[in-house]
Amino acid sequence: MINGTQGYEQEAPELLQRYEQMTFEHSHSGVLDLIPPPRIRVLDIGAGTGRDAAWFAARGDEVTAIEPTRAMREGAMKLHPAPNIMWVDDCLPDIASVRGRVFDVVWMSAVWMHFDAAERARMMPNVAALVAPGAALMISLRHGPIPEGRRMFEVSVDETEALARAEGLTRVRRENIESSYAPGVFWDRLWFTKP
Repeated sequence: MINGTQGYEQEAPELLQRYEQMTFEHSHSGVLDLIPPPRIRVLDIGAGTGRDAAWFAARGDEVTAIEPTRAMREGAMKLHPAPNIMWVDDCLPDIASVRGRVFDVVWMSAVWMHFDAAERARMMPNVAALVAPGAALMISLRHGPIPEGRRMFEVSVDETEALARAEGLTRVRRENIESSYAPGVFWDRLWFTKP
């Protein structure tokens, strides 16, 4: 099993249904205006149900969706059979399948908190290398009670910004919102750009 994926294979049928009930626009309202116009290259790391990948694909973007959990990936492919989504079985920290490529937006929604501090420090250079010059990285950070059976860590905004800054990324926005489906859970959405 890959670090951070505990519980997802077994719960995939329920999660595929629950996560799809939340719209992209509602979940990411605080950063919508920062997303570049259509026909961009998007890398969705930890794509889950494919909801976010499908939103980008519907605009005409070229999407590479990485999802390491087989049941989630296969379920997402059935839910969102868009021809401009390329589904990839790969995982952090190395994400070897996309090494050497760059994207206009690297999207990491509800992923970063599944890795411990040492793993996050190892991952950031790999992730930052995928951001094209002038492009962006979005990372969401989860704060609050950890669901039973999941591998999650509390991750600070300061730590994430420091790791990003060391790789030449600059934070341009931080949005903090309360979860609409999990009591006591808050999310920070961080938008970084590469000069």
